[in-house]
Amino acid sequence: MDELRVFTGNANPKLAKLVCKYLGVELGNIDVCEFNDGETMVKINENIRGVDVFVFQPTFPPSKNLIELLVMLDAAKRASARRVTAVIPYFGYARQDRKDQPRVAITAKLVANLITVAGADRVLTMDLHSPQIQGFFDIPFDHLYAAPVLIDFFQKKGFEDLVVVSPDIGSVKMARAFAKRLGASLALIDKRRPRADVAEVVNVIGEIEGRDVVILDDLISTAGTTTLAAEALKKAGAHRITAGCTHPVLCGDAVARLDKAPIEEIVVTDTIPHAPEELIPKIKILSVADLLGEAIRRIHEERSLSSLFV
Repeated sequence: MDELRVFTGNANPKLAKLVCKYLGVELGNIDVCEFNDGETMVKINENIRGVDVFVFQPTFPPSKNLIELLVMLDAAKRASARRVTAVIPYFGYARQDRKDQPRVAITAKLVANLITVAGADRVLTMDLHSPQIQGFFDIPFDHLYAAPVLIDFFQKKGFEDLVVVSPDIGSVKMARAFAKRLGASLALIDKRRPRADVAEVVNVIGEIEGRDVVILDDLISTAGTTTLAAEALKKAGAHRITAGCTHPVLCGDAVARLDKAPIEEIVVTDTIPHAPEELIPKIKILSVADLLGEAIRRIHEERSLSSLFV
């Protein structure tokens, strides 16, 4: 593993350190700081000429996290790294992936262009909000799923007569895959959005009464969708309600909403860091460090990643 280096910005260094621990390598020596006027400054403090470099940085808000990623990629490329892989556990700016209204940006495509131009030769990410974003890149793209980590947790919970619920149409494919692996039924929330970040539940489609329920989504942002779904499922007669997602964005009053919702436990991963005091006891964090570490190892060794999800 001598020719592999992992460098991280300031977005999620804790996860990067866990990944390096799995790989058995030291975290790369890099300075990622700011000039007095707030501009990002990056300096790599070791020789990486001819090295396989992995730049680790999720791009959740603030936008400084994205800028740090771009500047680190540029620094690694200019330092003559053999290959530069952008490791982005959470790919931000993904929700605008098409023109669904007049005069709106397609930020997912914009960010894809920025990452490529900054110097990435390859991208590794996890549970994209829209899988078709992979097509915005003209470089190799590896898309991981947190499913093995989440499914292992749910299998140990001892649910009775389980139903996996998709909180909207966009998450049906993910929920169906989980239901198959867990030997559960599938249900769907018919949801509408009158405006951005505001959800309305219209109908619950599926047999819910008296059954244990797991609500699954790729991310929880304002928690509006998750809490409305939980309330609708409780009214439909659900027994125990658990929620799970890969990316805990948790902005605004999300944590307070989840605290009041009829949900026993919310299971998330550590793709986005949160201080313990920001969370509530019913939120449980699972680590995807080993999964990311194994993916990095296989990319470095030019081995297949698909067998991770068989």
